Amino acid sequence: MTDYSPFEQYGTTRTGRWLVTCDHATNFIPDEFETDLGLPHADISRHIAYDVGTFGVSLELARLLDSPAVIANFSRLIIDPNRGENDPTLVRKLYDGTIIPANRYADDAEVTRRIETYYRPYHDAYEALASKRKDTVVCALHSFTPQLNGAHKRPWQIGILSAADKRLTDPLIAALKASPALQKEAALLGEPLCIGDNEPYVGQFPDDAIEAHAIKQGRLNVLIELRSDLIETEATQKHWAALLAPILAQTLTDNDL
Repeated sequence: MTDYSPFEQYGTTRTGRWLVTCDHATNFIPDEFETDLGLPHADISRHIAYDVGTFGVSLELARLLDSPAVIANFSRLIIDPNRGENDPTLVRKLYDGTIIPANRYADDAEVTRRIETYYRPYHDAYEALASKRKDTVVCALHSFTPQLNGAHKRPWQIGILSAADKRLTDPLIAALKASPALQKEAALLGEPLCIGDNEPYVGQFPDDAIEAHAIKQGRLNVLIELRSDLIETEATQKHWAALLAPILAQTLTDNDL
């Protein structure tokens, strides 16, 4: 793994105040692990291994906002960069009903090794970029599946997650709901525009990436969840980034943030 890095940085010389992050950008499994962690390849291609579509959206969104991006370069099945170091789901042995063979016998020493090899280098790079400006705004990109097994189809196109700090998220939700561009997009999809407020998930996890790099430092922040069927191709990833970028920028301006 001499040429391997557990993170990638883009646009580090850009002058915008945003920092676009993508914790679950890829399903890449480093060579040191058995092929696909012992899973069928079909499992590595689905949501348990990464957030479908978010890599492309993150890069384009950062470009449009003239801001840097930091991307985790390993599957969350190796170790989840959006969990605190003491979170019991940091290295999952079971995920959405699927046993992860290569993780089944991962002991404390192995978890510590993965923290030092993958997790901390990513978070160090994340914090270094966030610290470059006093007014950094963290925008974390994630995606969610349209429908869980045996459940109803999820109606949201976008979910906005927040916990204690709602300075940005509350006005952003209002702006997204009022956006003519998003209303038109929903109509083209044949759906009502549906913006989730802590949907399809609630808030954040203790010591997760947003808490570590934004909440504790008082940085403005938002975690955006996009429905994955909307961002499966390069074209749709760029399209949704183009829909979101002006709304994000205008929300800061309109609310003196």
